[in-house]
Amino acid sequence: MINEANKPHSFWQRWWPYVVVILGALLVLGVAHDDGLYQTPILKIQSVKTISSDKQTDQFNNEDRQVEQELHGVITNGPNKGKNLKIENTYLKSGATTLGYHTGQKVFLTVHHHQGHLSATISNLKRDTALAFTVWLTISLLLILMRFSGLMALCSVVVNGVLFWLAVSWNTHTQGGIVLLIFGGLAIVFAALTLLIVIGFNRQMLMTLLATIGGTALSIIVALIVFALTHERGVYYESMQYVTQLPRPLFLAETILGSLGAVMDESTDIIASLMALKTEKPDISAKQIFKSGRQIGGEIMGPLVNVLFFIFVAETLPLALLFLKNANSWGYTFNMTMSLGVVQSLISGIGIVLTIPLACGITSLMIGGHKSWGRLRH
Repeated sequence: MINEANKPHSFWQRWWPYVVVILGALLVLGVAHDDGLYQTPILKIQSVKTISSDKQTDQFNNEDRQVEQELHGVITNGPNKGKNLKIENTYLKSGATTLGYHTGQKVFLTVHHHQGHLSATISNLKRDTALAFTVWLTISLLLILMRFSGLMALCSVVVNGVLFWLAVSWNTHTQGGIVLLIFGGLAIVFAALTLLIVIGFNRQMLMTLLATIGGTALSIIVALIVFALTHERGVYYESMQYVTQLPRPLFLAETILGSLGAVMDESTDIIASLMALKTEKPDISAKQIFKSGRQIGGEIMGPLVNVLFFIFVAETLPLALLFLKNANSWGYTFNMTMSLGVVQSLISGIGIVLTIPLACGITSLMIGGHKSWGRLRH
């Protein structure tokens, strides 16, 4: 017979992700109608008319098209709520520095009063609804597909985000004097908290943490040795835009955090696979565990390195194309837009490679040869 007392508990365990998704959808709907919460005037565009479209050419023969729009809309908040406005907007088709607007969009206004006449200019596009929808969609997929595991992953992202904000605030107050110390310590805290939330406190978590910290540390040590031997020739710190503190420590801090994610991903996959293998074959030796882990790492390494490369290309490609279109040479473009990214990718790649034997060695030492391990809960 089914225990009637357990029905509400079972119902909640089964349906709680969908309840959260529905509540999130209502929140997104609320964000779409939150104009009254803003002090800045907001205009909802009701119609758009193209006045002119002219071809533009600069001194480097780059072609673009300048479009002039006439926007008609109604103010949706503030003391001028309900008033209709006509605003002219000029933008470039390339969208590099200006935006073209469409019917149904909402924009923030800078309102002008002149002799009783109301006019305005657009200051920015209102993007909160799109942002809220993207966040809702991500959380919904995590909860529906992964359930409790997705919830733990989401919690780790939120906690790490708060810690990162605190670290940036602390670094700002210290004027960047101890940026490497702050973010080096933050990397250890990131790894420990993420693994603790996602895996839990057990032997697998400790092994993964050791492999993650060790692999990241080794990659930075190798990078510092190479920097010392080459006197950092070819490393153009001046390409770091808007840096108001010493660029070298900041670059190393960026590299630590960038390498940490890839190394943690690899360590988690290798050690989780070896733990499952140990459960299936309790009598497997430490040497066999090491060989199996090396094979797993060899299969993971290629995709991880390629992921880092694709992220790097996606980040630098727009700026690199802009440099090239403005008659800069390939060498100068590479130095100013890609050189530091390539260095960071190489350092992360070194960490990925070194983590394989490190994770295999730690796992084989800690679980290899213990016949009773297959009967233990982990």
